[in-house]
Amino acid sequence: MDLGEKIRSARFGSAFRRFLTNTVFDSTFMLLGVVIGSAFENPDLRLILSTMLTSSLALGISTGVSVYEAESLEQDKRIVELEKALFRDLDETAIARSAKNTITVISLLNFLAPLVSCAITISPFLLVALGILEIGLASWISIGLALSILFLAGACLGKLGGTNPWIKGLRMLMFGIVAFALGWWIESLI
Repeated sequence: MDLGEKIRSARFGSAFRRFLTNTVFDSTFMLLGVVIGSAFENPDLRLILSTMLTSSLALGISTGVSVYEAESLEQDKRIVELEKALFRDLDETAIARSAKNTITVISLLNFLAPLVSCAITISPFLLVALGILEIGLASWISIGLALSILFLAGACLGKLGGTNPWIKGLRMLMFGIVAFALGWWIESLI
């Protein structure tokens, strides 16, 4: 079974959608906050880059490990239930191997999701480091990219869930705009 087939399968697909969607949203909202908090008032390019990278790496490790542990628990419980129903040990079977592969792939994808979000939202700041963009413009482009990620993730969630992808995408975009406005307001108070 290739990765596309695993994603479409019910067992792999629901965990994948649940965990990965949460991780993409969490990482993108976190990056949005980092940009708002560090890029507009007295911006320091080194601080912005290091904060975005280290926060994304920490979130990737956190979600990768937590998803691994949660999915291991769920897969182990499922296998124990199957063993009871089948009156046989499933340790060295395709079912056990499939469960382990599912856990590994879902955990790895959740580890990588914050790094992908970071790669997208940090790209304007890398152009600043190369002397191509000004930091103020890069900040706004990064905000636009983060909001685009939220829209696209919402649209994908809507499509996967059988609902209107535009409505889901716009809903996630609205949450991003609210987070931006609140972050901007908090940043202006400090």
